[in-house]
Amino acid sequence: MILPTLREDTEQVIEKFLAEKLRKVGAKGYVLGVSGGVDSAVVLRLCARAVGKKKVLALLMPEKDSPKDDLKDSIELCKLEGVEYKTIDITAPIEGFKKAIKGKIDRESLANVKARTRMIALYHYANTDWRLVVGTSNKSEILVGYFTKFGDGGADLEPIGDLYKTEVWELARKLGIPEKIVKKAPSAGLWKGQTDEGEMGITYRKLDAILLGVELGLDEKDVAERAETSAQEVRRVAMMVRMSSHKRKFPPVAKVGFRTPGLDWREGDEDV
Repeated sequence: MILPTLREDTEQVIEKFLAEKLRKVGAKGYVLGVSGGVDSAVVLRLCARAVGKKKVLALLMPEKDSPKDDLKDSIELCKLEGVEYKTIDITAPIEGFKKAIKGKIDRESLANVKARTRMIALYHYANTDWRLVVGTSNKSEILVGYFTKFGDGGADLEPIGDLYKTEVWELARKLGIPEKIVKKAPSAGLWKGQTDEGEMGITYRKLDAILLGVELGLDEKDVAERAETSAQEVRRVAMMVRMSSHKRKFPPVAKVGFRTPGLDWREGDEDV
């Protein structure tokens, strides 16, 4: 199986990106959600190294169905980095939403509510403290749409958004993230027993091998051989990428004027 290879200078590139973005915008600092998983652990450490621990605020946002160990791990990670953190139980607003809807909410829809509730909390602190919201999505999740639109996909920047999950694991070990965090089964903790790989129906290793082949523009047969899987599985992943493209784009705008936002309006290279 041929997997993505982590660039040797990855952490330096990302830390410079984080420092430069904060400098250009002139914000007070960063705020991010810390879940106790490897993605947020890596982003937390990179943020603290890039701009200093005093400019980083971590939000821990459990709810009644969240695994108790995740909160414990999140607190340990924040203490390890020496950053300020706040614990916000989001159970009440979720229950309030369910009551207001007055209708049946399936498990997946409720999971989206949880993700969007966390986004609201992050942007509350971003607005009141003049911070930027840092996302923790990786390239694997972004490409197949494994995130909630306007939920965990809502952020001002995504520092590990060009790193496949297998690269995040490699970087985590390089950065010295606790091994129990690296080895933890990836999960958004949205319901009891939920795991990323179980929900997607594929391991991250196989997914990354397929996505890398697709990124390189290889034909279906070559991608399947490199990923040690079937052509059918390659087609399934390719379909996931296509069907989730709307999550990675500016909302479509009906063109009426001379230059249209999201279509042919040019922002320039020096945007903040």
